[in-house]
Amino acid sequence: MDTQGSPGDVCKLEFAVQMTCEKCVHAVNSSLQGVKGIQNVNVSLESEAVVVETTLPASEVQKLLESTGRRAVLKGMGSIRSQNLGAAVAMLAGAGSLQGVVRFLQTSENTCIIDGTVDGLSPGLHGIHIHEFGDLSMGCESCGGHYNPEGSIHGSPEQPDSHIGDLGNILASDDGRATFRIDSNRVKVWNIIGRSLVVDEEEDDLGYGTHHLSKVTGNSGKGLVCGIIARSAGLFENPKQICSCDGITIWEERDCPIAGPERKKGHTASAHL
Repeated sequence: MDTQGSPGDVCKLEFAVQMTCEKCVHAVNSSLQGVKGIQNVNVSLESEAVVVETTLPASEVQKLLESTGRRAVLKGMGSIRSQNLGAAVAMLAGAGSLQGVVRFLQTSENTCIIDGTVDGLSPGLHGIHIHEFGDLSMGCESCGGHYNPEGSIHGSPEQPDSHIGDLGNILASDDGRATFRIDSNRVKVWNIIGRSLVVDEEEDDLGYGTHHLSKVTGNSGKGLVCGIIARSAGLFENPKQICSCDGITIWEERDCPIAGPERKKGHTASAHL
């Protein structure tokens, strides 16, 4: 399992990038050239699209693209193989500034890439798990236990007899952001749609602790931020440039809430920038 972007299964990332001329194309290519973990780049000025074959977390590639001064929005993830075996996304929310986006991509029958960014965490390690229920009626408390269809005990994700929902720990930096990529050979996208993803307040002891909860929950404390895992578009399956219901463009959408009255206010503010 890979938690911080070391070599794993290669996937394709499709970004919409604001480009208007060949100078933009050159800048985008230069930002990705020679970067370890990036294997191939295809830039289309006509469609304002950049497709990257990489083992890096999507947020790291996005940061490189935006270092050129151009906005980049991730539109889809896919396997380097032709078939799409399944993709999903969890939009995480918690108290205050706690929020995140985690994407799941099934690149083969045996590999699921879990790629995410979570903000607002305290610096250090935090347990992350797939939970049984997609029920947020009481926040993270109503998500149930770890996804564990085989009735195993809690442990490290490297252990074949641990909970399938045991994903280990993610590391938040001093600014509270955790950027990660996990390559799992046990998680299957088609089995987790409608369940939930939860990030906990403390480090998961991976079942090695002495506390009585160690073999059940990893003794990682309460859930801080969580979201329902929903089916999502795969590579080249998201052609949207503007939302037909409220007129928000793909460039403005990142600055707006997902739904609700504040979304329209965010759109109005963006339009005057």
